[in-house]
Amino acid sequence: MEDRAAEPVVTVGLDGSPESMIAAHWAVGEARMRHVPLRLVHAWVMLPPVEPGVPEEDVQGYWARRIVRDAAKQLREDYPGVVVEEAMVAGDPAEALLAETERSQVLALGSRGIGPVSRFFVGSLAQDVVARADGPTVLVRSRKREGDLPVFGGDGDVVVALRLHQPCEDLLDFAFDAAQRRGSVLRAVHSRTLPRHAYAPWAVDPRAAKELAEEAGEQLRGAVAPWRKKYLTVRVIEDVALESPARAVVRAAESAELLVVGRQRKPAALAPHLGTVVHAAIHHALCPVAVVPHD
Repeated sequence: MEDRAAEPVVTVGLDGSPESMIAAHWAVGEARMRHVPLRLVHAWVMLPPVEPGVPEEDVQGYWARRIVRDAAKQLREDYPGVVVEEAMVAGDPAEALLAETERSQVLALGSRGIGPVSRFFVGSLAQDVVARADGPTVLVRSRKREGDLPVFGGDGDVVVALRLHQPCEDLLDFAFDAAQRRGSVLRAVHSRTLPRHAYAPWAVDPRAAKELAEEAGEQLRGAVAPWRKKYLTVRVIEDVALESPARAVVRAAESAELLVVGRQRKPAALAPHLGTVVHAAIHHALCPVAVVPHD
């Protein structure tokens, strides 16, 4: 039986698709930055045990096992020195991946693009895991390729979306840590829509808009201030927008290396839920999107 108290890892869920391999390439970089092994996981309900004396290719789960084995071989060749763990799980894929978050610092999953359109198409498995995971989950798609390897930016900002009316310590800690590891600027984005009284008959009342922006900016600076002191080397830019939060976050992530959004944990009695900002981010952002649960 595997020791669940084993050292932390970065985990990637594999399903045999090109998208999951792109996520694996991204996860290699994350594992290297965190100095932890990379764990490759494939789950299948019908996975049978390997029987002694039976040729491997005759076992029902042969091709499922090949998914992990071939991926591990390719990653070890592409990234010499990376520590890769291989795991096959007999069980429901979503439940297996959720269990993996117990020891994973990050869980990475691939996201599909729709033809030539540069947008996310997130399957039901990924959405289920993102909505229920107890740790950070990153949905990954490649923006370009260099030779045979995907490239995930490298000089863009880390963008974190903040709501400010609820605790977000886990979200800010993850975002600041990600920016520090990458040597990137952290762009803290907060947006709110204008109240009805801010609209004059002909247009937006500039005084009301200015007052609201100044109030939001002060709250944003206050939320970020303790983390500036903790992560002294991270340069922070506070960005306040007076528009739909979902639209503002997607636009802010256009040139980002990583977008970090929060998902509030819900009591067990309530169904998992993704808010409008998270939903917009995982479907429309062009960069990898980290969804971080917080209280």
